[in-house]
Parts: sequence; structure tokens; C-alpha cells
Amino acid sequence: MHPEPVVQEIVLWHPPPASLTLSLDEVHIWRASLDLPAELLAQLRATLSADEQRRADRFYFERDRHRFTAGRGILRNILSRYSGIEPALLEFGYSPRGKPALRSDSAGGNLNFNLSHSGGIALYAVTRHRLLGIDLEMLRPMPDAEKIAERFFSPLESAVLRNLPATDKQEAFFLCWTRKEAYLKAVGEGLTGLDDVEVSLTPGEPAKVLSISGGVQDASRWSLQHLTPAPDCVGAVAVEGHGFSLSCWEWEFDTLGCQIG
Repeated sequence: MHPEPVVQEIVLWHPPPASLTLSLDEVHIWRASLDLPAELLAQLRATLSADEQRRADRFYFERDRHRFTAGRGILRNILSRYSGIEPALLEFGYSPRGKPALRSDSAGGNLNFNLSHSGGIALYAVTRHRLLGIDLEMLRPMPDAEKIAERFFSPLESAVLRNLPATDKQEAFFLCWTRKEAYLKAVGEGLTGLDDVEVSLTPGEPAKVLSISGGVQDASRWSLQHLTPAPDCVGAVAVEGHGFSLSCWEWEFDTLGCQIG
């Protein structure tokens, strides 16, 4: 038996401490707005690589260009806090399925991280020596939720969703989706593995990985935590192992903006 992770449902997001540290038994989650003032966007853009700037410029809509710039710039700003490396000097590599990671010469103490965004909100998860993945979805009407579940969810998950009251189906669908996605992002898999991992999805019940490839042994090695980034969205973070503490920080440009550059 593995001890349960030392975490509770997180509903409060705090300013980070002046002296920010990350021990081996900690996981930090950052929440940030991607809709930022033009002056700050310019500062963040200056920290991006040439490739990231080109990727930003390929977006057709200005709002999407700005949000991409903010998302990548904030990521660099956050990782700079832990690594001690200037944001613009951080170098990233990507897995075959596109999962970003710091290159070995930019690791800054074996940092592992993951990020997700939906609308104008982004979440970033950071830890050391543990695999982790994070996902975020804005709640929205899903009239075809049961049909999508039949295609991508396990038979058990589909049955649970189908038998829930109509008032709970929308939230349950997104709880299931974000929890599965968080795990798949942690292990570097894509949507093709959605039906390979089975999770809890009933609103109000603890988040948990129930099985992986039909077995409970591998599932027992993972912790799953529900997150509430805002009233109209749900999130989840999947973390390898147990026995860690979790802190949720609010990224604010007036406290971290001076770190940029």
C-alpha cells in the first residue's frame, strides 16, 4: 500500500514567497492570466527564442498571438526562478509527441515541468525528479458528451457518466478528460491513450487513477489532484509517486516582472 499524497483540494492561490525554493518532496502549481498589458507582452516576447517568436507570429488572430507569447514568456520566467538561469537563455527540447523539457545544459537541478492553457488562463506545474502532467479545461456545454465518452473513455467511465444526473454530466465529462490528459501528458503520450487510463470522475469524489491498461499496480504509483483555477474551469495534475506537498502560486507581473530580461 502506498500512502496517499499529502495534499487537499486546492481552492486558494497565493502570491509566491520572496525566497522561492523547491525541494524534492514538493510540487508547485502556478496560475497565470494570458491577457496581459502590451508593455509586459513586449518584455516577455524579448525572452523568447527566435523559433518561439516565429510560432507566435503564425497565429492569425492577434489575441492568439498575444496569448502564445504570454504563455511561453511566463513559462520561461517561472523556470528562471528555480534554475537561476536567465529566461532568454533557457533551452527546450521536445519529445516525439511534443512534450517540452529543459535541455540537460539548462536543467537547473533536474526540473520537470508541464503546462496547459484554456481561454485566457494558464497552469504550470514544476517539480524535481518526478514525472508530472497538468491539464485545464473551461467548462462549456457538451450535448454530445456521452457519445464522445463512448469513443474515448473506458466502459466503466462511460457507464458512470451515463448514470449521473443531467446536472452533473458536464462537470463529470471535463473532470474525466482533464485527469486522463494530465496523466497522458506526464508520461508523454497523446490522445490515442485516452482509453488506456481509467480515472474517477464523479463530482465531489477524490481524484484518482483507477487503472492503467486494465491493471491497478501501475495506477497505484500515481497521484492525481483536482484543481480549481477559476469558477468556470477545472484542472488536474498527475504526479509520479506519493508523499509530496503541493503549493499553488499566483503569477503576477508586478512581483515577477522585474525578474525578466
